[in-house]
Amino acid sequence: MTSEPEGPAGDGAARLTHVDPEGAVRMVDVGDKAVTARRAAASGWIRMRPETLALIRVNGFRKGDVLATARIAGVMAAKRTAELIPLCHPLLLDDVQVAATEDDGLPGVRVTAEIRTTGRTGAEMEAMTAVGVALLTIYDMAKGADRAMEIGGIVLEAKSGGRGGPYARVAGMPPAP
Repeated sequence: MTSEPEGPAGDGAARLTHVDPEGAVRMVDVGDKAVTARRAAASGWIRMRPETLALIRVNGFRKGDVLATARIAGVMAAKRTAELIPLCHPLLLDDVQVAATEDDGLPGVRVTAEIRTTGRTGAEMEAMTAVGVALLTIYDMAKGADRAMEIGGIVLEAKSGGRGGPYARVAGMPPAP
């Protein structure tokens, strides 16, 4: 587990890192941070009717392979996160892995993303953006069959590197549906 960022007085109180002491929004200065190997992993899901999942499974959409397209969209989104999230630093990504797995229990698809980079700031936003865009891509490609699909559960699963140290999602949190 990582500790919360300390307040301005070093009192251990949590603070928002993108807000200066006067309350103005700001980009975090990472210039003095050490360059380290960093990794972030995220996950999420899209729930749908069993018939929609069956169409995905047999590649039954005219638009093409839903899961392959979602994986590519997730990679592309990770690479462009700084263009989408206003205060994110642009990162040179060493590796982006996006997986989309059919899950009859949802029913639907679970998406995971893992990002690796070497730099002064972490890749948590890139991992979560990759998951979110991959899920939205699945929705876009399958919406003709099922407009009631539900996207949810986008979470940071783990991160490592940097002065905050490692983070792993707390065991015992409610499982995704």
